[in-house]
Amino acid sequence: MSHTNAQKEKRSAALSSVLFAIGLTAFKIIVGLLTNSLGILAEAAHSALDLVAALMTLFAVRMSDKPADKEHNFGHGKIENLSALFETILLLATSAWIIHEAIDRLFFTKAEVEVSVWSFIVMGTSIAIDATRSRILSRAAKKYNSQALEADALHFSTDIWSSSVVILGLIGVTLARSIPGLHWMSEADAVAAMAVALIVIFISGELGWRTINALLDAAPKGMAEKIRANVGKMKGIHDCHAVRIRPSGAIWFVDLHVTMDGDATLNEVHEMTEKVEKRVHRLLPRSDVTVHVEPPEMAET
Repeated sequence: MSHTNAQKEKRSAALSSVLFAIGLTAFKIIVGLLTNSLGILAEAAHSALDLVAALMTLFAVRMSDKPADKEHNFGHGKIENLSALFETILLLATSAWIIHEAIDRLFFTKAEVEVSVWSFIVMGTSIAIDATRSRILSRAAKKYNSQALEADALHFSTDIWSSSVVILGLIGVTLARSIPGLHWMSEADAVAAMAVALIVIFISGELGWRTINALLDAAPKGMAEKIRANVGKMKGIHDCHAVRIRPSGAIWFVDLHVTMDGDATLNEVHEMTEKVEKRVHRLLPRSDVTVHVEPPEMAET
């Protein structure tokens, strides 16, 4: 698939996420206000941040595809990592607000939650939409090694679980009003909201850790050793060493040194570097490979 088609597919996946987020956020806010459900309002706030994150992802995907220029010699791939970091900060801020409101309702301010059929419809709709957009984003992320799309896909897949928790909270409130002896379940909505916040914090921590690793140029675990072993076994290569890998969005920049016979001609060296690049590409797709060739005596010094 051409680079242009790849760009279009990535942007289409990001745009579909934005459109889903707009409709779902509006739906949750309306039903949450009508029913006074903190669980649904917590999910509405979560979806609002999903919208901001989806817009940021769309922007990041568009910008990260720009080619390298004089100011950005390695391209613009790091914009995807910054997008994920921004999303992490937003999610942590939302979680703090949800926990604060839940504690207030549990211990200080009592609030009546009106559970209606619309409460369950909005959460069921949320699960269906999150499952759809998570699948779309995940497919595009794997196909094009996009960290921004992958972060969004992971985020929305966990939304399915948090929405399920809210539904359980609403069921608890309904049972508390209908069955004597289950009065203790009247606070299930606030408890569900706190559970949503804890889920969000967990996912935010995971996203944040991965983002920091990417921004600090952390290499895939074990990949340098794998490249060194595979390239070192190639016919005509005496040794492979000084392998360095850094990520930039969907691209990996690989720098490595190989030793060859000092009597090899320039054409033979060039042909070998082409073979080394192809070998690395098989191990690490979408990589930009730079091969430094040295004679054995120089490598020993």
